[in-house]
Amino acid sequence: MKIAIVGAGAVGCYYGAMLALAGHQVVLVGRAAFVEAVSRNGLILEKHGERRVASVEASSDPAAIAGAELAMVCVKSGDTERAGREMAPHLSPSCIVLSLQNGVSNAATLETLLGRRVMPVVVYVASRMNGAGVVRHEGRGELALSGERAHEVAGVLNAAGVETQIGEDPMASLWAKLVVNCAINPLSAITRLPYGKMVGQDGMPQLMEEIAGEAIAVARAEGVAVPDGVFETLRAIPSSMAEQYSSTAQDLVNGKPTEIDFLNGEIVARAARHDIAVPLNRTLTLLVKSAERFGVNDLTVHVER
Repeated sequence: MKIAIVGAGAVGCYYGAMLALAGHQVVLVGRAAFVEAVSRNGLILEKHGERRVASVEASSDPAAIAGAELAMVCVKSGDTERAGREMAPHLSPSCIVLSLQNGVSNAATLETLLGRRVMPVVVYVASRMNGAGVVRHEGRGELALSGERAHEVAGVLNAAGVETQIGEDPMASLWAKLVVNCAINPLSAITRLPYGKMVGQDGMPQLMEEIAGEAIAVARAEGVAVPDGVFETLRAIPSSMAEQYSSTAQDLVNGKPTEIDFLNGEIVARAARHDIAVPLNRTLTLLVKSAERFGVNDLTVHVER
């Protein structure tokens, strides 16, 4: 099966490598430096202490996705509209499109741009780029999806060693992931700590649950019933992904735009529609946007004498 991965970051490269190693024809659309590295060395997956080389096609041209039977969109939320516009002319009518992205609105944005159904996928993986064309797996890796042809897609992914479950309510699952992200993502970025060390800070577990509580209140106002197990998931992540820094933390360190507007910022925007106070999520959004604007590695201390 030809599978296109649009967005060659840590998520796209991990699943692209797994699918390629299972024998699929995988093409990844990414930036020039990535394309050059992969064209020279292949896509390298570091997992369980091993380095495996996956044979994939890498291109910076969106036209490379033509003929794909499955397209997985893994770009940052801020790049969704651009990616959708670039993909639209090259998708075959029968291609299944998945959104493996943070937030709750990307699949709907893609549907508008592509004029077809897009399957939202909830992603639970700890991975990071360990150099151009090198992705390091650090924990988990399962997916959850639902919708038309979900069983077909899950069959492909499970056969490739990617544990994939089928759910009944995609929006509830997306919101559950958003709630967890809101509680851990910005805190890892602000403290500059991996989840395991972050949760060990005094008062941090309670703060995480209070942040999540605000997000759940907004979900309820939006008519979404967040699954009861969300707090259990939240408590488990610092141990299941102890060494992982959040994507927001990685973006700040690398000087890249974050997805905060699609995480805590999404909660703030939706809360305003319902006149709900979300002071913790608002504060986290402002702090991350400030760090994004001024940088975390360019701190100059001026001492008056």
